[in-house]
Amino acid sequence: MANWELRNCCNHDQLVFLITLAFCVIVILALWRTVVLLPFKLVTIFLHEASHAVACKLTCGHVEGMQIFADEGGMTQTRGGVYWFILPAGYLGSSFWGMVLILASTNLIAARIAAGCLAAALIIVLFVAKNWTLRGLCIGFIVVLAVVWILQETTKVRILRYIIMFIGVMNSVFSIYDIYGDLISRQVHTSDAEKFAEVCPCPCNGVGWGVIWGLISLIFLGIATYFGLVILSQV
Repeated sequence: MANWELRNCCNHDQLVFLITLAFCVIVILALWRTVVLLPFKLVTIFLHEASHAVACKLTCGHVEGMQIFADEGGMTQTRGGVYWFILPAGYLGSSFWGMVLILASTNLIAARIAAGCLAAALIIVLFVAKNWTLRGLCIGFIVVLAVVWILQETTKVRILRYIIMFIGVMNSVFSIYDIYGDLISRQVHTSDAEKFAEVCPCPCNGVGWGVIWGLISLIFLGIATYFGLVILSQV
């Protein structure tokens, strides 16, 4: 039975979950400006751009192409669809997928499913990728996931859940940091939030939408932490 009130928290699995989550955040922040995190940043940008593409498809638009650049930029070319739904889907979608991956890391079966879905998404994107940075990223991470999966199933090196959690935390942290960097500490007029402010009838500028999206991203991270503890309370 689920322990929704989290009474008598925390058992061993809950402590491991919290410590691993905190460790991931610390490592990501400590290595933020190093080349070590670049592949994970590019995967996060991939999920950001993929979220734009999904939002476009959900609103009956057409995805013409997707690009990711080595300088940590990205672009999704769409035609049609509901523009005000597509624009926030990048930041919020990245935070959402971060939440999903963190929750998936609490269970080995769920982690396997998450890894399989991520690999499938990377394979699909290979066919719409418009540059070799994105193609290389897709191929590289498909290989990484395959190697980690094989190690998980055939050896005592069982790190699949931790890799999935790290990617999830990376998405959550990157989304919040990106929103802050683009819209609060330095206002970028070509950002999704600035474009959204132009098409949204609400009296709110890009910085305001950046703050709102940042708070929603923090809420997603909080939800992932809470429900992760609830799930592990049943172990």
